[in-house]
Parts: sequence; structure tokens; C-alpha cells
Amino acid sequence: MAAEFVDWLVPRRGFDWLDVGCGTGALAGTVAARAAPRSVVGIDPSAAFVAHASRMVLGKFAVGDAQALPFRDGSFDAVVSGLVLNFVPDTGRGLAEMGRVSRTGGIVAAYVWDYAGEMQLMRRFWDAAVALDPHASEQDEGRRFAICSSGSLANAFSRAGLRDVAVRPIDVPTVFMDFDDYWTPFLGGQAPAPAYAMSLDEPARARLRERLRASLPIAPDGSISLIARAWAVRGTVA
Repeated sequence: MAAEFVDWLVPRRGFDWLDVGCGTGALAGTVAARAAPRSVVGIDPSAAFVAHASRMVLGKFAVGDAQALPFRDGSFDAVVSGLVLNFVPDTGRGLAEMGRVSRTGGIVAAYVWDYAGEMQLMRRFWDAAVALDPHASEQDEGRRFAICSSGSLANAFSRAGLRDVAVRPIDVPTVFMDFDDYWTPFLGGQAPAPAYAMSLDEPARARLRERLRASLPIAPDGSISLIARAWAVRGTVA
């Protein structure tokens, strides 16, 4: 995902990059490996993520808030964010900050999961959950994160004053060895879908498991092939 995203931006060599919501450094590391940057900086509200990124990626990482970036105006040539924009409480403010710290003509770009559409491993889960329990829709990321669609992203970037806004899908295959390989991560209790699964009593969780099993495209060898789609968006600072 990150590799295709960075290549799509077609950056010049020697850019100064900022990764907003860098997490463990996956996107920042891809920038370092593929974009020949002059510098890579990452910021994230989690000290644990920042510590991990600092160990794994050659760059500078710090704890900080996407809505109040601790950098001067015009500090970077490319400001990017991977799978984070929908978690920023005030998306408009976050995009304004990304634009503020970008140089004139610089790139502001992001990608988010297509929760309501073709992020299939999650979409299949919530469709099955809501069919059994309509109240589950309140936790469905496809409903909660309206920003995660092509139109919403384009509108948000345009409202932030960015020009030449473009949106495209990025699809990556997600292949599971068998149903257990697909289902087991939902028993971890982390993130909305696993938390919902583990909030159910055992009979209800078994009904969800079997409805999911019946809905998935299971091949003769037991494997399950899905896609995970993200929407990528980019704009230029005027």
C-alpha cells in the first residue's frame, strides 16, 4: 500500500518529508527507501509508536498532534499521512496544518481504508454483524468515518485550499490460508471489530462466525482471497 502510494506521488529527489501520524514508521520507511529524500520526519501522539519508528527508520520522530504540528510554516516539500486522517478529530484543522507546514508547490497527500466499500475483510465482518444485530452498525467504521470515500476526501482537500486535487483507489490482495486465519484476528479484542466480536457471548459469537463463514469466497483448498482497498488523495499547496 505505502509503496504504491509513494510512487503515485512521483516526488523529486531531495524532498523534505513529514509523515503525520507515523505510527510504527511503515510509510516513513517506504519514503526513505523509495523517494530518495533529503530528510524524513515523523510525528505521532503515541510515544510507543515514536520509539519503535525511531529504531526502525532512518529519520527524526517525535510525539505530537496532527492538529497542531510543531513546525514552522513552509518546512516540508511533502506532507503525507497513511491510514490516519479519519482518526483526526477535526479533519479540516488537520489538513490546514498539513498545508501550513508545506512549501508553496508542495505535496499534501494521504490514504485511508475504504471502510464502506472494498476494504473487504472488514466490510464482510460488519455486513454479517449488522445482519444479526442492527445495533452493530453504530460501531461500523464504514458508517463512522464519512471521510473515507473518494468524494469526501476530494471535498476536504479542496476546502483546505489545495489545488489540483486527485483521488485514486489502491488495492492490495489479502489472502487467508483458511477461515481460521481470517477469523482469529477478530478474537484479539483490539480495534472496533475485534472489540465487538469479544463483547458478544459465546452463542452470539458462534452465530457471527458461521454467518461469516457462509458469506466468504472460500476456495476448494480452503483459502480466502479478498482485496483491501484504500482511497489515496493528493493536492498541491498554492
